[in-house]
Amino acid sequence: MSSFSKTIVVFIAGLASCLPLPAQSPLAQILQSTPAANAPPKTGVDPLGRETPYGTVFGFLQAAQAGNDGIASQYLQLSPARRQAQGDALAMKLNVAMNRAFSGNLRPSRQPEGTPQEDVSPDRQKLGTLVSGHTEVDLELVRVSDPNVGKIWLFSAETLSKIPDLYDQIQARRVETRLPAWVVKHELAGMPLWQWFALLLLIPVAAVAGWLLLVVVHIPVRWWAAKHGQPALVQWQSVSAPEWLLAGTIAHRILASYLGMPLLQRHYYLQLTAVLVVVGANWILWRVIRWLLRRVRNRALSRGHAGTGSLMLLAERLVKAAVFVMAVFTILGILGFNMTTALAGLGIGGLAIGFGAQQTIANLFGGVSVLGDEVIRVGDVCRFGDRTGTVEDIGLRSTRVRTEERTLLAIPNGTVATINVENLSRRDKMLFKTVLALHSKTPADHLRYVLSQVRQVVDGHPKTEKTSIRVRLIELTPASINVELVCYILTQDFNEFAEVREDLLLRIMNLVEDSGTTLASPSQTLYLSQDSGSNKDKIKAAVKQITEQNEGTARNSGKND
Repeated sequence: MSSFSKTIVVFIAGLASCLPLPAQSPLAQILQSTPAANAPPKTGVDPLGRETPYGTVFGFLQAAQAGNDGIASQYLQLSPARRQAQGDALAMKLNVAMNRAFSGNLRPSRQPEGTPQEDVSPDRQKLGTLVSGHTEVDLELVRVSDPNVGKIWLFSAETLSKIPDLYDQIQARRVETRLPAWVVKHELAGMPLWQWFALLLLIPVAAVAGWLLLVVVHIPVRWWAAKHGQPALVQWQSVSAPEWLLAGTIAHRILASYLGMPLLQRHYYLQLTAVLVVVGANWILWRVIRWLLRRVRNRALSRGHAGTGSLMLLAERLVKAAVFVMAVFTILGILGFNMTTALAGLGIGGLAIGFGAQQTIANLFGGVSVLGDEVIRVGDVCRFGDRTGTVEDIGLRSTRVRTEERTLLAIPNGTVATINVENLSRRDKMLFKTVLALHSKTPADHLRYVLSQVRQVVDGHPKTEKTSIRVRLIELTPASINVELVCYILTQDFNEFAEVREDLLLRIMNLVEDSGTTLASPSQTLYLSQDSGSNKDKIKAAVKQITEQNEGTARNSGKND
């Protein structure tokens, strides 16, 4: 199915969902309790729900659109005699006027006292205006005292006095006179069939209008981006779908405003389109945030700031979650839920969650701390306590590490922030340290020769740091003569370090063998050896040379003193 077809299907489903179903909306639940006209009222409780402006407006609309003009007249400020004589007709005319000529935002207050309005007395509420031709009428409610139920809200007498003239203007301008009678006469969910057909026909029209609008907007943007060498700004296709949804919804809403839908159905329609606008806008915002943060992350990685790049991943998830929560609360507010109570409940629930999820919150802030300090980053080889592995991901709750055994280790971020973490990948050079355990029967001359030759072997290797080389006799034991070898290998790659270490150890092993001695055995063995004459003479000559060098060094030091 193409994107265009999907958009049409979603929009039709949305229009169908805006039908006034009493069992599914808070408004319908209030209006559902409207009793029959002859039901005896209860003292102190209005059975018609007129205690608030909200109950009066929607109670009247539901009763009038259901054809119960007698009940609808109970919402009008009329004397008993006039209500009996003209109430039904006036209720019908007011309903037609509200459906055809209402201009404003139908959001009456849910509070018994109403909402304070500028230049309006406290006992009145202005809902909007009724406009037809050159006739304009303020739609107002007034709060009066009822002897049976106390304070209630009614449509004011000033508004009702102008309704007959407004009704005549509306009837003279009705488009239904030019349509087939059957599409005007028959209704679906309180709205004539011709208006339903018009809404459906406007869907492809609005989709085409939205697409044309996007094409017109994209042309100068693409031209400017190409002229200034900003190819990243040309990536508008990533937000084309939400842009189309947003533009098409706005176009449909503008075109539908000329249909003159009944006020109650118009209210549901405006709620639906407002929800689609919020979805489209937050969809665009979601993708723009993802594009911007990933661009920042790639730039940070290209500059070698891997910690900042990892932090951008965490920031992207947090910002996306915030955008989603904001969209949900906005949609709930559009649907008429009391967001003050919801936000208060969210605050209390947040405190409860905070106490109950302290460790989770600690892990979250631990992850931010680790990424902010750039102690570790994705791809680093690190040692966490007694475990070593490669960091694969730093999430909201934990850091995932691939161990040397190829298992996946998940460490809570709170733990990572508190334990000693050793980053092996950040070494500028690698330490080579070993102890040569020579045979305990090795003569001193042989030992001096071995020490000298080992220094030469290590110093002659191109990958060793010359200033850090240390070859010293450190210990004499009955089992062995221990020589410590310490130096730094100039590499950050462990494989290269292992190769250099292996080369040095093999050279030292050959050197020890050539010197006529051996490495000590961990077990007790019978040691029999006989030095060859040639090796013995060679060693004596080398030792004599070393001794003379040492004596010359000592004499030079004495002269300097």
